[in-house]
Amino acid sequence: MILGFHASHEQIHPRQLLDAVIKAEEVGFQAAMCSDHFAPWSSRQGESGFAWSWLGAALQATNLKIGVVNAPGQRYHPAVIAQAAATLEAMYPGRFWAALGSGENMNEHITGDVWPRKSLRNERLRESVEVMHRLLAGEEVSHSGLVTVDRAQLWTLPDTPPPLLGAATSPETAAFVAPWVDGLATVLQDPDSLRQVIDAYRGAGGSGPVVLQVHLSYASTDDEAQAIAHDQWRTNVFAPPLSWDIDTPQGFDEAARFVQPADLSANVLISADAAWHAAKIAELFELGFDEIYLHHVGKEQDTFLDVFGDRVVGQFR
Repeated sequence: MILGFHASHEQIHPRQLLDAVIKAEEVGFQAAMCSDHFAPWSSRQGESGFAWSWLGAALQATNLKIGVVNAPGQRYHPAVIAQAAATLEAMYPGRFWAALGSGENMNEHITGDVWPRKSLRNERLRESVEVMHRLLAGEEVSHSGLVTVDRAQLWTLPDTPPPLLGAATSPETAAFVAPWVDGLATVLQDPDSLRQVIDAYRGAGGSGPVVLQVHLSYASTDDEAQAIAHDQWRTNVFAPPLSWDIDTPQGFDEAARFVQPADLSANVLISADAAWHAAKIAELFELGFDEIYLHHVGKEQDTFLDVFGDRVVGQFR
């Protein structure tokens, strides 16, 4: 079991986020992961540093294994992401991974290209991952399809390619990515839905690790924890396709105008009781996850890291 820390670029200035991941290692977290957004989910979150600049600093400043969630194919050309991943893995062997998904319009619309329907985005993702695997294997790659590659070759390669996981929130997508990824990354849902995602991935031949991102809110009182969750994460309660298709933070803020604090309970673990959080995390590990990454949805991370380092992390080492 690996219990990790999630670094949210949408909420926290990258300098402060670097301090947070250093502290996460100090208090006992075994790994970390981060988001990769061009814009935050809400104007209240108010940040969106460039993940790939931060990743090099975080890997240098810690000894943690660190992953990133990325969407190749529109905002990022897959050959560029393959080069970035290869360089990080060459510099920090065995410590980098990427979870690759089909993206969200709020990040991808900046290119001015059409936002494709989901079936095309999935196929574009499959092509992108195939290109990346071939580049990381040292091949010269040319490809014509939903992505175009002309005689690309990586000249700096790691001894072993970094794992490329598939990002999926539904059983259908989990089964779709299973044959051509090195693992699966998903986000917190109800236990039955999570079981279906894992079963679909394993049933379609997926043999790599399964990774879960857990959003939680911790504070000195339940009311404060709920207020933090409502302030910072109410724009994240929407299921696809809405969450895929809204294209600005302002659009998410407008959609979330009528979200009530109680509506957050399905997406965020909210409690002032660290032991309650530990019990919930244990239940999630029992579902079959190999790695769980905790994201405290507040902008201030120190109290969460202190308390969870003291009362929670040690139970999962």
